Amino acid sequence: MGKRFNSDEMQKVFEILQESYDVYGPRIYQGTGCFSDTDVIRYGRLDSWEELVWDQKSDYSFKEALFPISETILYFTENEMKTADGAPRQRLIFLKSCDFHALKRLDEMYLKNGAEDYYYRRMRENTVFAVMGCKESGKNCFCVSMGTNRCEEYDMYIFQDEKGCYVELRCRELEELLWDYGQNVQEKPTFVEKNEVYVEIPEELPDTIHRDSMWQEYGSRCIGCGRCNFVCPTCTCFTMQDIFYKDNPKAGERRRVWASCQVDGYSDIAGGHSFRQSQGERMRFKVLHKISDYKKRFGYHMCVGCGRCENVCPEYISYIACLQKLKEKEGK
Repeated sequence: MGKRFNSDEMQKVFEILQESYDVYGPRIYQGTGCFSDTDVIRYGRLDSWEELVWDQKSDYSFKEALFPISETILYFTENEMKTADGAPRQRLIFLKSCDFHALKRLDEMYLKNGAEDYYYRRMRENTVFAVMGCKESGKNCFCVSMGTNRCEEYDMYIFQDEKGCYVELRCRELEELLWDYGQNVQEKPTFVEKNEVYVEIPEELPDTIHRDSMWQEYGSRCIGCGRCNFVCPTCTCFTMQDIFYKDNPKAGERRRVWASCQVDGYSDIAGGHSFRQSQGERMRFKVLHKISDYKKRFGYHMCVGCGRCENVCPEYISYIACLQKLKEKEGK
């Protein structure tokens, strides 16, 4: 059972949600793109229903609404330490199906891969997720190939069409908030069933694939900017920074900040050794992690087929073409 709201009712629904949640979703940030006269779509706090972007794929994933780019985790003085407070209110995040599948990957890495990450757990338990149905596939999306175009375990599903919005609620808190609003209807969730891009992931790569000459092709092209990692909804690496205050150099804060396996220095260890020195080696590590190594450990691919890395690379390096090359080498 779902509910149907007309367009005029959606702002009222949004205001009801705002009373209990800080609402986040993809929105347009004007003039903040890579060039001075371009916009960017990324996740941020929404002030009105009209700000939510439906017809375009966000340039960045939902991840920064759940796991901030730079997050203070503790404050310290010479005598004591205090854990930073969590978000003061619950969050509701609007996201697409591929990103919702990415949430499972983040949970696997932060909650089930050894010790639990306290800060991620704290935010995760304080967040509900509303899946936005896609009318059509975005540029370079291949979610159908990855099996992430459909999902079920959401707290809320919402699809906007010319008649308004169809909403399905599976969270008791949300049901109680919206129970008296809208019209009860019998509809099915709408998901994308076909992408313009089809990708076939290799399942049996040769043991020598890490030494293949194909990786050398990327050594001179990749500039190590890390943008492919930062837009990816399943990349989970971070580094630590201690910040000391100017007015009291014996006090400060510790922050964790997103990191990238494509950036020079990421794999450096004590003594000056670096495990992956060339950009080709870093490209190999990233790609094989997404479609091979992760699956060997957890049983499913890390990549969710959002295609953002394909869109954002300043050197036009095609992740999709790389997967196609790997498919050709399968079994050889």
